[in-house]
Amino acid sequence: MTTPTHASPLLVLLPGMDGTARLFQRFDAALRAQTAIDTQAIAYAAAPLDYAALEAFVRERLPQGRPFVVLAESFSGPLGAALRADPPSGMRALILCCSFVRNPRPVLSPLRHLLKFVPFGALPGFALRQALLAPYATPQLQDELAATLAQVPPSVLRQRLRAVLAMLEKDTLRSFARGSLPVLYLRARHDRLVPPANALQILRLAPGTRLVDIDAPHMLLQAAPTAAAVAVAAFIAGLSTPQAPA
Repeated sequence: MTTPTHASPLLVLLPGMDGTARLFQRFDAALRAQTAIDTQAIAYAAAPLDYAALEAFVRERLPQGRPFVVLAESFSGPLGAALRADPPSGMRALILCCSFVRNPRPVLSPLRHLLKFVPFGALPGFALRQALLAPYATPQLQDELAATLAQVPPSVLRQRLRAVLAMLEKDTLRSFARGSLPVLYLRARHDRLVPPANALQILRLAPGTRLVDIDAPHMLLQAAPTAAAVAVAAFIAGLSTPQAPA
C-alpha cells in the first residue's frame, strides 16, 4: 500500500442515522488496504438536533488547509447536499451512499407527529435486520448494528427520523440543484429503505452524476466495503485539479 500524502483529498465521512461513525470501520479498513486516501469521520452530538443545527455542527468540523471529498451516508444526504450548494473552501466533490436529498418516503410525512409513540429503544432485531441488512445479514454485522444503536438515545433517533419526514422538498431540491461539484451516487441493489428511483432524481438534479450499483442492502458500506472502496477510490482518482478557494 502506498503512503498517504496531503496531495490526496481527505475523505470526510458523515454517518447514517446512528450518527456515531462507529459503523465506518469496515469501509475504512477496505479503503486503506488498497489506496492512500485518508479518512475523517464526523460523529454527531448525541442530542436531538435538526438538519440546520447538524449542518452547522458539521461545517465547524470540516478540515482546513487541504482538499477533501464528503461522503454522506443515508440520513446525512441532506447535509451533503447543503455543503454542495454552498461548498466550503477545499471541498471538491460529494459522494452519496444509499442516501437522498429529499424525504425518500413522502407518503409517510403525515405520520411524523406519531413518532413519539414509537418505542425506538425496543424495536425488534428482526425488523432492523430486514430493513437495513437483509438479505446480507451476518451475525457479526447484526451485533455491530445492535451495539451501535444501543449507544444512541431513542429521543435522538426519533428526532432524526422526524427531520427526514419533515424535509421541505422544494427547498432541498432547489438547494441541491444549485451546486456544481461532482457527485458519485452509490446505490444498493437490495435497499429496502431508499427506493431505487431516488437515484434517478439525483441524476436529474446534478447532471454528470456518476451512478454505481452494488449488490448490497441499505447498509452498503458495512455489507460490501470492498466494492464501495473500489468505487470511491476510482471516483476520487478521476477528480480534476482542486478548485480555487471560494
